Amino acid sequence: MDLEAEKEHEAAFAVASLSLSLPTIFPFVQPKNIPSTTLQPTKLKVPTQASSLTHLSLSTTTPPPSKTSFKSTVSANPLHAPLSLAPHRPRDPSNAAALRRAAVVWFRNDLRLLDNECLTAANNDSLSVLPVYCFDPSDYGKSASGFDKTGPYRAAFLIDSVSDLRRSLQARGSDLVVRVGKPETVLVELAKAVGADAVYAHREVSHDEAKAEEKVEAAMKEENVEVKYFWGSTLYHVDDLPFQLEDMPSNYGGFRDRVQKLEVRKTIEALDHLKGMPSRGDFELGEIPSLMDLGLNPSATMSQDGKFGANASMIGGETEALQRLKKFAAECAAQPNKGFKDGTQSIYGANFSCKISPWLAMGCLSPRTMYEELKKTTSRAISASADKNDGGNGSSRNGINWLMFELLWRDFFRFITKKYSSAKKQLEAAPVTACAGAYA
Repeated sequence: MDLEAEKEHEAAFAVASLSLSLPTIFPFVQPKNIPSTTLQPTKLKVPTQASSLTHLSLSTTTPPPSKTSFKSTVSANPLHAPLSLAPHRPRDPSNAAALRRAAVVWFRNDLRLLDNECLTAANNDSLSVLPVYCFDPSDYGKSASGFDKTGPYRAAFLIDSVSDLRRSLQARGSDLVVRVGKPETVLVELAKAVGADAVYAHREVSHDEAKAEEKVEAAMKEENVEVKYFWGSTLYHVDDLPFQLEDMPSNYGGFRDRVQKLEVRKTIEALDHLKGMPSRGDFELGEIPSLMDLGLNPSATMSQDGKFGANASMIGGETEALQRLKKFAAECAAQPNKGFKDGTQSIYGANFSCKISPWLAMGCLSPRTMYEELKKTTSRAISASADKNDGGNGSSRNGINWLMFELLWRDFFRFITKKYSSAKKQLEAAPVTACAGAYA
């Protein structure tokens, strides 16, 4: 072989060597003189766990490891550091490509899965969800007047409801974190522990509840965590009202006339499966406190013969609420279609009461769920309209479902309480706010 031929041979060998080594050093570079079919495409792996979103790994054509790796799998490569992504907070959480890493759901007076917009939104927006309930010490103890802020019967009912909520969440692949403490402290600690970038909660109406929301918002703002509030405690949604809340009529008649033609929103179905708990962070689920843990005397719920009193026989929780609702709806459907002399109708159960208000107050059942169930199981028309000349007694040419009126009264009291729940509004409040505070 002559000298020129030898030089050409060495040059070709060098080009071939360089072409073969480039993909190993720079996986994204592909030589032009080698067919693309001879090299497998480089893969970009995205771990599926929420806590691993901040680390992406690059791999060559070697088989993938059996376990998810949080470090770069490229060997002998100048890209030693793993590819890192900063936390991303999407403007449109409904976009599946921009889900939150983790969200905290703060349960309050919404201890249910059915028709719970807050829980459903968090589950749809996030890769993992941390449900939390706080027993706030400020809700217990004695008031300025010397009465229990929360009595033993109500506290026992609440404990039942929280226990039922935990079981329901566990049956759907999640769980409930329970703490005794101030929400603005507990929620911040948990959000930091799991790396959550949002807290989801339902708004409440009373002054103390509104102050608690302000404290949580202020604490989360310091940690750059978003707080998203929803509305779910009334038959009519606050956003559907034909007036701003500050312009709401201060009497029931005026309120009823303005809202009687509104449509009730559809209930939100309970999810069959929930996103899992965040894998990041070392946190305990926590035990549900007893009456004694809350500073209450369990014997107060018992009669003199040592047995539980009549009120203690009420079992809290969504499971019990739905059973009672179905039973009540069946009783209503079986009642003879008889009305009073003035043309009104009553569909109440025993002792002229549906006896579901405790579950409504605790949020184990939503007013919309009650409304829809009665519509499905009874042939009687459910209407919020009333004859303007009935003087508030409920007479109507078409017959009136009294339960609908009770739900409408409940809406009125909750909306009027929300209207005057701020400190400034309390100073300007009309006497109606005293009624609202008593019945809301």
